[in-house]
Amino acid sequence: MSLPRIRLALHWQIALAIALAALAGWTAGPGGAIFGLRWVSLFEFIGTLFINALKMIILPLIAASMIASIAGMGRGLARLGGRTLGFYLLTSSLAVLIGLAWVNLLSPGISQGKPVGRVLALGGQHAGVAARLQASGSLGDLAAIFLRMIPTNVLSAAADNGRILAVIFFSLLFGYALSRSSGPAIDTVRRFWEGIYQVMMRITGWIMRLAPIGVFGLVAGVVAQTGFQAMRPLVWFSVTVLAALATHLFIVLPLLLLLFARVRPYRLFRPMAPALLTAFSTASSAATLPLTLKSVERAGASRRTASFVLPLGATINMDGTALYECIAVIFLAQAYGVHLDLVTQLIIVVTAIATSIGVAGIPSASLVAIVVILNAVGLPAEAVGVLFVFDRILDMSRTAVNVYGDATCALIVAYRERESGLLETSPDSLSG
Repeated sequence: MSLPRIRLALHWQIALAIALAALAGWTAGPGGAIFGLRWVSLFEFIGTLFINALKMIILPLIAASMIASIAGMGRGLARLGGRTLGFYLLTSSLAVLIGLAWVNLLSPGISQGKPVGRVLALGGQHAGVAARLQASGSLGDLAAIFLRMIPTNVLSAAADNGRILAVIFFSLLFGYALSRSSGPAIDTVRRFWEGIYQVMMRITGWIMRLAPIGVFGLVAGVVAQTGFQAMRPLVWFSVTVLAALATHLFIVLPLLLLLFARVRPYRLFRPMAPALLTAFSTASSAATLPLTLKSVERAGASRRTASFVLPLGATINMDGTALYECIAVIFLAQAYGVHLDLVTQLIIVVTAIATSIGVAGIPSASLVAIVVILNAVGLPAEAVGVLFVFDRILDMSRTAVNVYGDATCALIVAYRERESGLLETSPDSLSG
C-alpha cells in the first residue's frame, strides 16, 4: 500500500522555506562554516542563482507579453479598446502616485534617521551604490529619459539592463503596429509572438518551482548576518504597502466610479465580495476571472463589455502590483541611503506602470518587474531578496486591488458605452 503524495501549493512551499531559512540562518550565524566553507557564502550562492534566473527571463518575457497582448486586441474593438486602455492607464498611474506619496511620507527604509541597509544585510554593497547610480546617468534631466526611451539600436538596448525602458517602448510600438495590420504574413508574426509568450511562461513556471530554494538562500543569508533585526523595517515596509493599497481601494477607485460612471461606489463591494475574497485567498487574478465576470455582469455591465475588459485587465491592468513595485524600489533605495530626486522617481513611476503591463498574469510577476526597475535606476537586483519575507500577505492584498480595479474599469467603460443594464442599476441597485 503506497502512501498518498502530499503536494504543497507554491506559496506554502515558500512559507516553509522562509521558516527553515530563518532557523538555518540563525543557527549558522555570520561565522559558521562547514569544511572551511562559510554558510553565509553558500546561502548567497543559492540566492544569486535564483536572482540570475529571474534576470535571464526578463527581456524575452516582457517583449513577448507586451507584443502579444497589444496585438491581440485587433482592430474591431478600437473604440472599446481605446477607452479600456485609457482608464487602465489612469488607474495604474494613480496607484503608482499613491504608492509614491506613502513611501515618501513614512520612509520605511529609514530608521532613526539612518538607512536600514545594514540591518537588512545590504551593507556590503551599500558604499558603492550611490556613486554607481550617479555615474550611470540615471539621475539625468527629464529630456534624457525620453532620449533613452527611444533606442537607436533596439538590440543594443536589449543587451543593456539599464535601458529596459527602450525595450518596453519598442515592444508597445511593435504590438500596436501589429494590431493595426492584417494579412497572412501578419497572422504568422502574431502567432510567433504568442508562441514566444507561451514558451516564456513555461520557462517562468519552471523557475518559480525553484523559488522556495532561492528564497531559502536569500532569507537564510540575511538572517545569518543580521539575526532577526531585519523584521522591524520589513514590518514597517508592509504597513506602508497596505496603507497605500487601502487608499487606492477604498478612496481612489470609488471616486472614479462616482465621477465617471455615476455609481454609488460602495454598493459595488457587495456583488464583488466573492471575487475579492477569492482574489485575496488565491493571489491570482486569472483564477478569479470567472467570478469577476459574474460579479460585474450582476452590477449591470453587458457580457460584451465584461468579456472584453476583464480578461484584458487580468493581463495588463495591475494597479496593486504597480503600486507595490514603486514602494518596493524606493524602500530599497532608502535602505541603501540613496537619495532619489524627482526625475529618478519619475523614471520609477513610468517603469512601474509599463512593467505592470508587461509581466502581469505570470506567477510572482512583481518579482520580475521589481528587478527590471532596480536595473533601470541603477540599484542592485539582489536586494529584491529581502522582500520575500512578507510577500505572501502583500501579494494577496495587491491581487484583490488588481481585481477591483478591473471591475471599476469595466463599469466605467459600460457606462460610457451607454449600456442600458448599467444605467438602470446606477446608482441605487448595485446591491441587488
